[in-house]
This record gives sequence, structure tokens and C-alpha cells, in this order.
Amino acid sequence: MWEDFLALCDLGGRLAGSASEAAALDFAEKRLAAVPGVTFRAEPVEYPGWRCRTAQLIHAATGVSFPCTPLLGTAATAGIVTEVLDLGLGRPEDFERHANRIRGRIVMVRHEYPFATGHVHRRVKLGLAQQMDAVGVLIAHPEAGIGPVSGSSGRNGGAGIPALGIGAEAADVLRPSPDGTLPTARMVIDGEDHPARTRMLIADLPGQGSDWVVVSAHIDGHPHGESAIDNATGVAVALGLARLLAPRVHECPRGLRICLFSAEEWGLVGSRIWLEQMDEAERRSMVINVNLDSVGGASGLTALTSGFEQLNAWVKGTASLASLPIATHLPLMPNSDHANFAAHGIPAFRLIAGFNAPNSNLRLLLTAADTRDKVRSDELDEALRVARALTWQALTATEATLSNLAAGRPSGNPQSSR
Repeated sequence: MWEDFLALCDLGGRLAGSASEAAALDFAEKRLAAVPGVTFRAEPVEYPGWRCRTAQLIHAATGVSFPCTPLLGTAATAGIVTEVLDLGLGRPEDFERHANRIRGRIVMVRHEYPFATGHVHRRVKLGLAQQMDAVGVLIAHPEAGIGPVSGSSGRNGGAGIPALGIGAEAADVLRPSPDGTLPTARMVIDGEDHPARTRMLIADLPGQGSDWVVVSAHIDGHPHGESAIDNATGVAVALGLARLLAPRVHECPRGLRICLFSAEEWGLVGSRIWLEQMDEAERRSMVINVNLDSVGGASGLTALTSGFEQLNAWVKGTASLASLPIATHLPLMPNSDHANFAAHGIPAFRLIAGFNAPNSNLRLLLTAADTRDKVRSDELDEALRVARALTWQALTATEATLSNLAAGRPSGNPQSSR
């Protein structure tokens, strides 16, 4: 498992559409197909892709160019030259307080630790900036020495707003002067939409019946760093789990399906399209989703149980019986592929490290600092132990137990917060 983790990190950030992603898919396909007893297939998915030729942020007064990263799928701009208005964290109250100053300016906000109760996601901030007629958005990582932050713009072909991730050092320069004078910057993004294609890697280990317990992880990442925590950790544990359980699944009432998705960082679009393309009977055969995403980088694991009250209780009960060090968080957090399963009424939870731990290494996700040295092998061992216990309970539970997990399901189709 540790060797798989390191091999994925060796391949780079694995941005969907890149040579790095293609190499990672090839690697994972070989590893999955080699699991004894598995039936493997690669299912193509077409999704709305995007590419960027140039992204620049220049301080108008000095001509200094700041390191920056265009948010995935962001709207293009031939060159905005205007004042930068610093809104601090950029929470709704910050936008409201400065509502009469936003129009026609670039607004600058801060990236918040995304795995905590009460955080405000970048997509909310982008939406507010667009609603209030800002002409661009800068999202700054709050910690010096980390560099620009990445992430999805969530635009998916819509109008959107030009948006760049920057580092704390650029944000310091772009603060207003002591007399309140706003700095001026030039923002250039030369990007374009284009049809893209990737593949979902599916490995089935049949059980006695026709239903499936689905374990998922996403293989794609971001253009910088190694996307080590997010999500080489989850993929490595999923591969380890497949090998560990393969000899025994045939005895169970239902089978084990391992899904390695791509285009997750693009607003969860890969798994969403994969599920939408499936007929209803096949979707109904998938009775639970255990999603492994960022399961290393911190001690302690939390199951985000997507608003399913009975699923939340089942995870707690299983953890108690098996003495597993795992917490739960009931409200839906649509921040990984489990949200797409939940949208179809399939009980789904995301297993994650570092929840409500803003000083953990998970604060480095979406940056060049998401590298292998932020993960310990014992963290992956613990994630495998927890995932194995939960998955085995799902494989062997009575039909009545699993049928009950959908009780208290969330309503509606959750919007991705990726």
C-alpha cells in the first residue's frame, strides 16, 4: 500500500487531462486488474474540460508579476486593470459591508480550511463576487511560504468570473496602503473550454447476491505538488482494501465494487456523469458508498455521513463494536464523490482525516505543499483498518440493516463544493 502511495506521488499532481493523470490511470488499472478474482473494466466519461495557456497577475505600480494559479475552469479575461479590494476572509457579511465598493473591482478573499464546521467555501465567495459585479477574484492562501492555492471555479461552461489563486505574500502586497489607497493590478487569463474524456476504473469482486458495496476514491489532483494527501492516500488504501478482501468477498451476501474516479477536482463531474449514464436498476444495486478521500495527513478519521441519520448511527455503532477511532459528521458536505451517490439516494459517506483540525497537514491541500512527506505510513495503516471494518460490516450485514441506512436521506441534488 505504501509503495502504491509513493508511486502515485512520483507521477505528479495528476490534473485531469494531463499526461500525469493518464500515467496514474494506467498505473492504477494495472494494479486493480491484478487483484485475484476481480472483473475489471474501464468506463469512458466525457466531461466539459478546460485548458489555460496563460495566467498572470501583475502589480501595476511596480510591474512585479505574482505567482498565481487559475482556478480550474475559470472564466477568461484578456486583461483587467483595476483596483484590488481586500475583503479579508470574504464571508457574506464582508461582502455586504463593502457592497457599494465591489462593482468594477477585483476582490481579494482568503482560502479557508475546508474540512471544518462553519467554513465558507470558495464557491460561495465566487458567487457573491459575481452577483455584486466584481470583475475578478483573487483567493489567497493564508499561510506564508506555501504559494498559490488551487481549486475548481465551478463554472462548468457558465458565465463565471475570472479567478486566480495566489499566495500569502502576494496578498500582503495587494492590501490597501495606510491611507486607504487601493492597489491596482492587471489580471490576465487566457483559457478555453473544450470537450474532454477520461475513464473511470471499476473492479468488481462478486458476492453471493446481485447488490454491491461500493468503495471509491478519486485519482486526479491539481497541477502543482504531488496531490499526495488529496488523494494518493485514498487510492492507495482502496487498492490495499481490494487486495485484502478479495479472498473472502465471494462468501458475502453482496459483492465489492472498487471505483477509482477521475475529474473529481472539476466539481465532482466525473462520478456525477458516470452515475447519470447508468440505468436505474444498476444504481439501485449499489447499496452503500464508502468514499476514501484524504485519509492521511493527520491522526484521527471522521465519516461525513451526508445527512443520512441511520447511516450515521450505523457508522457509530460499527465503530463502537470494533473499537475504531472514528468520529461522524451528519450534515451533508458535498466535497467529494460521495455527494453524487447521496444525490441518487444511495447511503454514502466520506472517510477523511483532519476534520476540524485546521493546523493539520490537510491545510496544505490544493497547494504545491501537498507532498508525500506530509503523510505517515501508520496513518494509511489506520485508514485501511477502519475502511476494512466498515466495508466488511456492509458486505456481511443483513438486507434489513442495509435497507434501513437510507432512512433520513437528504432531499435534492447537492451542489458540489469542490
